[in-house]
Amino acid sequence: MFIPDISSALQQVLHQHLKTAYSIDIKPATIECSRPQQVQHGDLTTPIALQLAKQLGKSPRDIATELLPVVQKSALVENCEIAGAGYINMWLAPSALIESLTDTITATEAQTVRDEAPVIIEYSQPNIAKPLGIHHILSTVIGQSLVNLHKHLGYNTIAINHLGDWGTQFGKLAVAVQTWGDMSDVKNYDLNTYLDLYVKFHEEAEKNPELEDEARAVFKQLEDGNKELRVFWQTVVDTTMEEVGDIYKQLNVSFDYIHGESFYEDKMQPIIESGTNKKVFKEGDRGSLIAEFDDEHMPPAVILKSDGATLYHTRDLATVDYRVNTWQPKAIYYVVDVAQELYFKQLFDIVRQLEWDLPVLEHVTMGRMRFADKSMSTRKGNILRLNEVINEATERATEAIKQHGDSVHTENPEELATQIGVGSLVYGALNQNRKQGMIFDWDRMLSFDGNSAPYIQYSYARTQ
Repeated sequence: MFIPDISSALQQVLHQHLKTAYSIDIKPATIECSRPQQVQHGDLTTPIALQLAKQLGKSPRDIATELLPVVQKSALVENCEIAGAGYINMWLAPSALIESLTDTITATEAQTVRDEAPVIIEYSQPNIAKPLGIHHILSTVIGQSLVNLHKHLGYNTIAINHLGDWGTQFGKLAVAVQTWGDMSDVKNYDLNTYLDLYVKFHEEAEKNPELEDEARAVFKQLEDGNKELRVFWQTVVDTTMEEVGDIYKQLNVSFDYIHGESFYEDKMQPIIESGTNKKVFKEGDRGSLIAEFDDEHMPPAVILKSDGATLYHTRDLATVDYRVNTWQPKAIYYVVDVAQELYFKQLFDIVRQLEWDLPVLEHVTMGRMRFADKSMSTRKGNILRLNEVINEATERATEAIKQHGDSVHTENPEELATQIGVGSLVYGALNQNRKQGMIFDWDRMLSFDGNSAPYIQYSYARTQ
């Protein structure tokens, strides 16, 4: 039921009375009006009397006694009473509940697509040559949920996966393959092989820092059009997307466009020239190109390296420009973890300095994923891979189904185990405050009790 709508109406009732009787003009939304923890305490409860006691110089129960008839007069409330130190518990009228249920049914129906500018949502953003790790679950699942909600509400929605397929990281991989692998055999490599080589590069670079310079030089050769490197690069991209695509299917994740950073390779130079002419881009150390900011807490952003190689900012500026000119969106949302908060502040500041005609630009931030028992780092190779997590979730769901015996009826237990396992994983990433850090814990993530995916799935099945 749409209890939040009823809560808002009752918040307005309390707000108006407090303003009239006590000249207290607090925002209605700040008046707490929520479900009580125990059903015998009613449908809604408010501690407003306790919150105002000090300000009014009265006991909470005295204030609650004054507010009780005000609440009782509302057609939404069938009965109310004072409880404890001064809580007001409310039981809603059947007519209000029925109307709320009708609103809920209406809300579950997809809305007609609106004839207006689209909303762009960018999410997941894996890097080539690396398997999806459990840390990718947050951006991927939250981003897909935002897409689903926007489409359900009728927004013209464009879902984009911004693939990290360019940059010095590829130079590192190329050097690793040239040094410890076989460039002629890369078509037979899988992501595990690429990851092992990438990890080895970083292990060796700690002993031989010159490898980092070699990697930067190799990437510059790729940017300059080296044919052998281009063929290698395309092979790595194809291998990555084939393996990653299977995981997306399991998670019911889909995109309208998958644009790698390389897609913007030929779209950066005009922006560099324009930014330089407008004096937004200035010369930095050793001939690099930088953008500076009025905010003293924001360091300069490098737009072009001293050797002429591009960076994330160069490519993301081209990304904004392309999306604005191609789709004229009303908003662009970037679903990326909190570690990139400064980066996006810089990016949004730069495009404003360039005086582009911009839509709403928002960084949809989220906490970072951590293990309950150890840290996670792709460079060190101890990444918990998402396909392994999905397999583990399905195995645990299979055991849970067996434990419930005859109470679970299904003609296809394997399919049911997949639905429950993947559902638990997805819901485990969604049923929390996205802005807080998330500690990955098997028991919490794959719980089949309480506030869990299996209960939601069961409830949906019953309604059908």
